[in-house]
Amino acid sequence: MKLLCSTLGKATWILTVTVAIVAAVLHYFADTSPSKYSSMAEDMKTLEEKFRGQNKSCFILGASGETGKVLLQELLERNIFSKITLIGRRQLSFEDKAYENLIQEVVDFEKLDDYAAAFNGHDVGYCCLGTTRAKAGADGFVRVDHDYVLKSAELAKAGGCSQFHLESSRGADKKSSFLYLKVKGQVEAEIEELGFDRLAIYRPGVLLVDRQESRPGEWLARKFFGAFSAVCSNSMSISIQAVAKAMVSNTLLQPEQKAEILENKDLASLGKVKGK
Repeated sequence: MKLLCSTLGKATWILTVTVAIVAAVLHYFADTSPSKYSSMAEDMKTLEEKFRGQNKSCFILGASGETGKVLLQELLERNIFSKITLIGRRQLSFEDKAYENLIQEVVDFEKLDDYAAAFNGHDVGYCCLGTTRAKAGADGFVRVDHDYVLKSAELAKAGGCSQFHLESSRGADKKSSFLYLKVKGQVEAEIEELGFDRLAIYRPGVLLVDRQESRPGEWLARKFFGAFSAVCSNSMSISIQAVAKAMVSNTLLQPEQKAEILENKDLASLGKVKGK
């Protein structure tokens, strides 16, 4: 036991030193220019009340995922939509009464055309759908993060959805040599071509998630990026809560362009804006 504690202590010390060095280097190259949202008034009560009065509805793709779960909580707390629909591959169970009025549509993502009705009649769509190459393999990753996402966007557009919010990734680039970033960039570009009245693309950095249960590797990763975010919080990493808050707050705004990309620093700024 003593040996184990000693080993963990040394590992923690090495990790701390490594974080400090890497963070300092990356902070030097980080984009430190202010976000266009940094001067926004913190009180969004007026915007929320105005939006709430429009009696709009929305759907969420990926509500069982880390970002999707927190996004749903944020939407319920701020109560800006008259109806929220969850579209997913399975029925989700909720114990809290706050979730009792949710509508759930269970679909087969391999046959989405057969479930077009699930995408009809929504004003706003949120997409937090995604997997990883480690979980699904290269082909599975492309199928979920590109094919499912794009097809869902197409059906939403055809069903009358005017506003689409897509969770993507920092560094997304359709010309990238890295599969993950390339796929993210490709689906961004293809969804933009669909011509939504408004498209918001969110590119968070490393997502910081607090899990009740996690493996040692995940614990070390959280410690690394948690310390790292203290130095480079506006450019390299961000909490799931800040991303969800930013997505909801941005829904209330009226951007000058139909399509916009919000980088990590923008999400960090919007994530601090206080709502209801």
